Amino acid sequence: MCRPDRRRLTHSSQRPNSPSSKGGSTCLEAKKTWDLAAVSSIPLIMTLGNSMLIPILPALERTLHVTSLQISLLITVYSVVAIVLIPIAGYLSDRFGRKKIIIPSLLIAGAGGLLCALAPWLSQNTAYPLILAGRFIQGIGAAGAAPIVMPLVGDMFQKESDISSGLGMIETSNTFGKVLSPIIGSLLALWTWVAVFYAIPALCLVSVLLVACLVRTPKSESKQDTSFRSFAAMLRMIARNEGRWLAAIFVIGVIAMFVLFGILFYLSETLEERFGIQGLVKGCLLAVPLSALCLASFLAGKAIGENKPRMKWLTVAGLVLLGAALVCMALPGITRLWLLFVWVGLGGIGIGIALPCLDALITEGIKKEQRGTVSAVYSSMRFIGVAAGPPFISVGAKWPSALLFGLLAGTVLAGVLVALFAIKPAQVEAATAKSR
Repeated sequence: MCRPDRRRLTHSSQRPNSPSSKGGSTCLEAKKTWDLAAVSSIPLIMTLGNSMLIPILPALERTLHVTSLQISLLITVYSVVAIVLIPIAGYLSDRFGRKKIIIPSLLIAGAGGLLCALAPWLSQNTAYPLILAGRFIQGIGAAGAAPIVMPLVGDMFQKESDISSGLGMIETSNTFGKVLSPIIGSLLALWTWVAVFYAIPALCLVSVLLVACLVRTPKSESKQDTSFRSFAAMLRMIARNEGRWLAAIFVIGVIAMFVLFGILFYLSETLEERFGIQGLVKGCLLAVPLSALCLASFLAGKAIGENKPRMKWLTVAGLVLLGAALVCMALPGITRLWLLFVWVGLGGIGIGIALPCLDALITEGIKKEQRGTVSAVYSSMRFIGVAAGPPFISVGAKWPSALLFGLLAGTVLAGVLVALFAIKPAQVEAATAKSR
């Protein structure tokens, strides 16, 4: 059992800025270990429930006899409904409690996956519309589950160091899901593509049981009674005081997700159509750039600490690397598979460098009682990129590669300019000082 280090506590009273003063203990609160493990299952399962589809989209396109644009909508509709509902879910969780929103949302997400799985059996002629409806329902559930995890972790722990450690575990779970999803999706598709959808309700049920049995509702949560008027007033106040640099982070988050999911969709299509790679091999190959992204994200998170200027310049560096990779992909004549993966991998590293910096800027620059609201809005904005990426690529696939990837590179360049001129570390430092 973890116990506070009395020597460190005594010493920290003389040195308020020492690491021990932030935590006061040598590890996370022992009684919250299982709580955190249960909560970590939510982003893992939500990521799997969406990204497992990436490797099977071409097969679905052929099986359902639909166009590339139509099949890309299976990603888009999931994301569009999340864009609208995530801020509402954040407000409801503030008012009624985190678990009271998360558990029903997981059940809704599972029901959506089950409808997708049953669609071919219910009607062969209308299977695609039913799957689209199932994805819509799944997006409703996702909006009320994954984005609520960050404020829930903040509720669970009292010490800032424990909150940071807990959020680190949540992000690790999320990124681990991104790496696993193409492999698991490809493995399930070896049996039948319907198995991918059947896995969603099974995974959601596991998470429901873990959260219901292991996560204890913080006492402070039940006392919250936030009116919608107060919620709207808080949004207006945040926009007025911190709007400029927050808007910049939102824009960059949209661009990063737009490029990431667009390139994953492009890579999935290209591996089958140009190189004839399918099945498990394809899933493992799709995991390569995602693994690069996750490793870069982990290392960047370790490197930034609480240094706001470093967060800004690492964001700029990551976007520059992503833009350079896209420019290289715009060059004609990329016919070798290894060269394609070099550029896609470098782009993934660039995104991986930028994302934890954006997360840290928001976490450090917003008051604790406002983080849930701002995090929900930020998650909603990122889903805009997730929704727009695959349809853009499905339409742009008919264009010359120079035009398609040149436009993507130009979009990333706009993100670089936004980061350079709109993210002011001094403003974020001032906001951080206010939040303490």
